[in-house]
Amino acid sequence: MDTISRENNSMLPIGGVIIGAIALIIGGYAAIKLGAVNKTLADQADKVAKIDDIAAQVASASAASDKAAKDLNTLAQQTQAAVNQLGTGLATLDEKVKHIEEAHTTRAAAKGAKGEPAVAGPGEYIVKAGDTGSKIARANGCTLADLESVNSGISWSHLKVGEKLKLPEKK
Repeated sequence: MDTISRENNSMLPIGGVIIGAIALIIGGYAAIKLGAVNKTLADQADKVAKIDDIAAQVASASAASDKAAKDLNTLAQQTQAAVNQLGTGLATLDEKVKHIEEAHTTRAAAKGAKGEPAVAGPGEYIVKAGDTGSKIARANGCTLADLESVNSGISWSHLKVGEKLKLPEKK
């Protein structure tokens, strides 16, 4: 029995050595591949870090863009408010200029050519210092009511010297 069992066991150590050698080769190959994978992973980590930096820059630029858009909108609203104020101011000035022009036209109509006193035409009267509506009506043979009816818009309590009045037609 000794002989048989020794013969059967003699192949076993050689098989173990062969399997061990194959395992060593596979382990070495795995170690080489693992090194290559680690190197690729390190290269990719740099790229991922760059991508993260770019993403942070994009987020920062987006925030700056949003702020600029908000600032631009605020500026547009402020500009519109300023333009509205200018429009209101210009309208007020326009009204004042019209009033001044009307007053100038009234004074110019009351004076003759080259600033000389106006001359009353037929059916007209030029206000003199101390005149009142009643005095003018009596002097021209009419009633104050008739005089007022043909001169609408005249301030009878503030008659101006040189102002031209219409006289009512005599009946």
